Amino acid sequence: MNWVVRRIINLILTIIISVSVTFFLVRIMPGNPVDTLIQQYMMQGYSYKEALTAVRALISYMPNEPLHIQYFNYWKAILRGDLGRSITLATPVSQILGFAVPWTVFIVSISLLSSFSVGVLLGVYAAYKRGSLFDHSISLFASISRSIPHYIIGVVFVVFLAVQLRLFPAYGAYGRGVTPGFNIQFIGSVLYHAALPVITYVVTTFGGWMLSMKSNTISVLGEYYVVAARARGLPNRRISLTYVGRNAILPLFTRFAISIGYMFGGVVFVETIFSYPGIGSYLSYAIGVRDWTLMTGCFLLITIAVVVSNFVADLLYSRLDPRIRFTAK
Repeated sequence: MNWVVRRIINLILTIIISVSVTFFLVRIMPGNPVDTLIQQYMMQGYSYKEALTAVRALISYMPNEPLHIQYFNYWKAILRGDLGRSITLATPVSQILGFAVPWTVFIVSISLLSSFSVGVLLGVYAAYKRGSLFDHSISLFASISRSIPHYIIGVVFVVFLAVQLRLFPAYGAYGRGVTPGFNIQFIGSVLYHAALPVITYVVTTFGGWMLSMKSNTISVLGEYYVVAARARGLPNRRISLTYVGRNAILPLFTRFAISIGYMFGGVVFVETIFSYPGIGSYLSYAIGVRDWTLMTGCFLLITIAVVVSNFVADLLYSRLDPRIRFTAK
C-alpha cells in the first residue's frame, strides 16, 4: 500500500510541475501572448479596461494581477474544469477537448491494440523460425518500418492509397452525407475512415513490438523450465502458450501501458495529415494560429495521459511481478 501511495504522490507532483512549467513558459516566452491579445483588442477600439475584461473571459483570470495571484486563479479554474475559451474558435477549450478526446481515444486504442497484436504474433513466430528466410525478411522489414516517421508513411499512403488508387478516404472521421448516430451506416463510415490512420500506425510501430517479442521468446526458449517441459513430453501448444508466451510477453505490458500516453502526443502528425478531428489535429491548428488557450489545454491533456499511463504501467507490472513491490520497499 505504501508503494502505491508513493506512486500516487509522484503522479500528482508530476502533473503539478508540468502544468506550472506550462503556465510560466507562456509568460516568459518572447511576445507574451496575453499582452499581444490585449493589444489586439485595443487595436479594435477597446479601451484598456475593456480589453482586460475581454481577455479575462478567455483565460479565466485577470491578466494584470500579480503573477502569484494569476497562478493561484489559474489552478482554481483548472480544478473546476475551466480551461478558458479558444481565442480563434470562440468556444470553451473543455468543450473542444470533450469533442476531440473520443476520436483520439478511438484511433489510439485500435492502432495500439492492432500494432501490439501483430507485433507479438510475428515476434513469436519469427523466434520459432529463427534463421529462416521468414525470420530474416520480417526482421529486416520491421527494422526499416520502425525507423520511418509516422508522417512520411502517412503522406505516402494518402498519395497512393487514397488519392491515386482511391481505396480509402483521404481525410475526415466519417463521410459528409452520413448522419452521426448509433447506426450501421455511421459505424461503417467511421471504421472506413479510420482504416488508413490505423494502418499508418501499425506499419510504423509493430516493428518495435515484434523485435522485442522475438528477443524475449528466444531468451525464454532457453530457460530450464521450457527444456524440462519438453522433456516431460508436454504438447507444443501448451509449452508455447503457458511456458513461453506468458513469460516472454510479460516485459511488454509495461511498454504497452506507457505507449498509450505517448501515442496521445504522437497523434499530432497523423491526425493532421488525415484531418482527423482529434487532440493532435486541434493542437496542430492551435500552434499554427497561435491559439495559446487551446494549445495549453491540449498540452495539459497530453501530459495527464502520459503521466497516468506511466502510473498504470507501474501498477500493472507490480501486479504481474510482485518482486517490483518488494524491491521498492
